[in-house]
Amino acid sequence: MTSPIVRFAPSPTGRIHIGNARVALFNYLFVTMHHGRFILRFDDTDFARSTEEFAGSIEIDLAWLGVVPDAIFRQSERIALYEAAAAKLREEGRLYPCYETQDELEKRRKMQQARGLPPVYDRAALRLSDAERAKLEAEGRRPHWRFKLAPGVVEWNDLIRGPVHIDCAALSDPVLIREDGSFLYTLPSVADDIDMKITHVIRGEDHVTNTAVQLQLFAALAPQAPPPAFAHHNLLIGASGEGLSKRTGSLSIASLREEGYEALAVAALATLTGSSDNVQAVRTLAELGRHFDLAHVSRNPARFDPDDLATLTHRTLALFEFEDVRDRLAALDVVGHKAEPLWRAARGNLSTFDDILKWWRVVEGEIAPVREEPEFLAQAAALLPQEPWDETTWSAWVGDVKTATGRKGKALFHPLRLALTGEESGPELAALLPLIGRMTAIARLAG
Repeated sequence: MTSPIVRFAPSPTGRIHIGNARVALFNYLFVTMHHGRFILRFDDTDFARSTEEFAGSIEIDLAWLGVVPDAIFRQSERIALYEAAAAKLREEGRLYPCYETQDELEKRRKMQQARGLPPVYDRAALRLSDAERAKLEAEGRRPHWRFKLAPGVVEWNDLIRGPVHIDCAALSDPVLIREDGSFLYTLPSVADDIDMKITHVIRGEDHVTNTAVQLQLFAALAPQAPPPAFAHHNLLIGASGEGLSKRTGSLSIASLREEGYEALAVAALATLTGSSDNVQAVRTLAELGRHFDLAHVSRNPARFDPDDLATLTHRTLALFEFEDVRDRLAALDVVGHKAEPLWRAARGNLSTFDDILKWWRVVEGEIAPVREEPEFLAQAAALLPQEPWDETTWSAWVGDVKTATGRKGKALFHPLRLALTGEESGPELAALLPLIGRMTAIARLAG
C-alpha cells in the first residue's frame, strides 16, 4: 500500500461524542500503522451553527485521545474551490436549479407514497422553461441546486462490508447548494477529497448511501483520478441501545475526561468494541494500533457501556510505568525521590489517576490514623526496627510483632494498616512502609 491519506471531517456545531471520536480513531490508527497522513478538516460551511469555540474543543478532545493531525483545514476558508467545482458541474449539465419549497416537496412526496411510488424527486425543475424560471425568480424564489445522478448501479468493494452496490434510480438527485448559496456537506467533501488526494474514507455505515452519490461526483469532477477506497464501520450505540448525539451531550469526550476515565481506556473501548478482538488495556496508541484491523470490525451495532470504562481505566493505570506519567504526577505536585516508588506501589490500586493523591498524602502528608487497639499498636511501635528501611522491613517487623503478641492474619495486619494509612485496603505495606518512614510510623501508631 502506498502511504494512505485520510481525513476526519467533524462539523463544529457541538462537542464530539464517543461515536465521533471512534471515527477519528479508526482513521488515525489506520494511517499510523501504514505510515500515512491524518487530516483534520472542519466541515464548517453551516455558518449559522458552526463556532470557533466548538472547533477548539474538538481539537482539545482529539489531543486528549492522542490523535494529532498532520494538517488542519477549515472548509469556510475554501469556498473558491467549491464554487469552481459547482461551475464545472453546471457546464456539464449535472447541476440544475430547483425552485420548490419544502412544503411543496413534502406534499409531492406524500402523493408519491400514496400512489405506491418511491419518494424520489421527479426532476420537475428540468422541465421548466426559461420563462417559467424567470417568473419564479421574479416572485422572489431563489433556487437550490441539485446534482443530476447518472442512471445505473454504483458498485465498490467496501473494506469492511465487502462488495456493495446501489441503484441510483432509487435515489433523489441530492441538493448540493442551498437557496442562500451555501454548500451542503456533499460537494465540499468530494472537492476537498480530490484536492487533498484522500486515499481512504473511513466512516460510519450511515454514509453508505451517500457513497453512491459521492462516487458519481468523483467521476464528474476528476474523471482521470481514482476515487478513494471506502470503509463503512458499524455505529456505536449506548448501553441501553440508544443512538448517540453531540447535541444532547451523549457520552461526550469532554464529559468522559471530566469523570476521570483514562484516554487510552476510552480509545481502546471505542475502537475494539464491536470487533472480533477482545477489549484490553493498552499502554500506548501504537499498541492499540497493533490490535486494530478494519477486517475485524463487525456488521452489528457496537454497544458502548461507560460502566466498562471504570474497569478498563483501572487496568490501564496499572500498565503505566513512571516515565509514562512523570509529567502528570508533577502537575499534581507528586515529585521528588518518593514519586517513582510510590507510583510503582500504588498504580494497581487506582480507580482514577487523581487517586494517587490519596497515597501521596499517606507517604508524604498528614492523615487521620485509625487506632482501634491502642495497646497492641504501642507494642508494635516498640518493635519498629531502626532505619534504613527497605521492602524487607515490613515482613521482619510484623514477624517480630507476631512473635511478641501471638497474633496472626487479619488480627495482626489490619490494625497496623488502619493506623499507618487510615485506609481499610490499599497498596502493599512492604512498599509503603519505607516511604512513610520510622518517625511518621511511630507518630501514627501512637495516634
